[in-house]
Amino acid sequence: MKGSYRSIRTILSVVLLITVVSAHAQNKKVSQKNKAERLQLAEDIDKSIRTELLNKWYPYCVDSMYGGFLTTFTYNFLPTGGQDKMIVTQARHVWSTALASRLYPGADYYKKCAAQGFRFLKNTMWDKANGGFYTLVDRKGNIKDSTGKTAYGNAFGLYASAAWYKASGDKNALQLAKDCFAWLEKHAHDAVFKGYYQNLLRDGTPAKRTTAEPSTSTVGYKDQNSSIHLLEAFTELYSVWPDALVRQRLQEMLLLVRDVITTEKGSLTLFMHPDWTPVSFRDSSEAAILHHRYIDHVSFGHDVETAYLMLEASQVMGLKNDTVTMKIAKRMVDHALQNGWDKNKGGFYDEGYYYKNKNDISIIKKSKNWWAQAEGLNTLLLMADHFPNDPANYFEKFTMMWKYIQTYLIDHQYGDWYEEGLDNSPERKTALKGHIWKATYHQLRSLSNCVERLRKNE
Repeated sequence: MKGSYRSIRTILSVVLLITVVSAHAQNKKVSQKNKAERLQLAEDIDKSIRTELLNKWYPYCVDSMYGGFLTTFTYNFLPTGGQDKMIVTQARHVWSTALASRLYPGADYYKKCAAQGFRFLKNTMWDKANGGFYTLVDRKGNIKDSTGKTAYGNAFGLYASAAWYKASGDKNALQLAKDCFAWLEKHAHDAVFKGYYQNLLRDGTPAKRTTAEPSTSTVGYKDQNSSIHLLEAFTELYSVWPDALVRQRLQEMLLLVRDVITTEKGSLTLFMHPDWTPVSFRDSSEAAILHHRYIDHVSFGHDVETAYLMLEASQVMGLKNDTVTMKIAKRMVDHALQNGWDKNKGGFYDEGYYYKNKNDISIIKKSKNWWAQAEGLNTLLLMADHFPNDPANYFEKFTMMWKYIQTYLIDHQYGDWYEEGLDNSPERKTALKGHIWKATYHQLRSLSNCVERLRKNE
């Protein structure tokens, strides 16, 4: 009898061992399949960076006559127009070429592009009398910005300078980044309510809102867009210059963006009074709301972008087990997926709104801006790696987004991305390929991050 029990136990043990080995083998096959898929995606995305983005712009857009970069191009990449130069675009080109010089060190022209672009920032766009970066100059470098300066523009000047220092070790670049940080600290930082004023006069004085301002004007408001990009700029600066005050301001911006500007639903408040009271038209008529839509709407692209920027800042500061930032970042991505994601073709719609008399959010702008899809691609993969078993199926959404980008955004004939997805905006096929608000920054940051992450987690 005892022998029979031993035989049964032996048989059961063998069966259990076979089951475990079989399951392990199956998991290994799934793991190998996933690894192969990730590596193939990385190769495809890297190829797109090299052959459908960077090679179309650089060194082609370098302004060899006046310095800096040409920014305005037709759909088939012919220079057009007067080629005015805005600090945001010039800085973004410096940042892109600085990053490209690190990603592809074999192509020495990226460093040359970044170096001459930085010289244009330092010698032409920096206000030597008052400090701070001018907003707009003409092609030759003559000042055109009658409206003054912005924290947003200076954030990108700082960001680019720090990135070029990281790529080159050029101490002039680090010094310019430090000078810009000090200028923002002196003029734009709000010592009472924290954060930074966006609109500044040429001498750095914050521009105040007056009764003469139209209701659609944003002068005198604080805003999420300058706030998240100051967060980004300080993150870059802190990574190369771990100064105590930089860390303090970086943490201040993280907490403001995370805990004040982000709503409980998971979307960003776009504009706020100096004391951070939201600017909202929700109690107005639908017509009034749409009239003020630039000031007050849900921007799904900014929400997913901010989720990434918050986590990046937290990581660079070395915050351990920062579950609060991760929780809110995930909430922002989930809100965008649940309310602004095209479930049929993929991609994030541009704008939504929570009307007071409706239960659910309404999509008020169905176009799909290029930068929002780029930011979405990056953040979806980030979420997929942090939450691989989440019901949101982030990795599936990531691959769907990449397919959407390949189908409706990347111009496989002339290069770069269309300004909006052609599924909802087919007329954009012949729109400008580049202008002072469209360069390579969003695409390169997203795609390069994805390649690194896909290869790192092989």
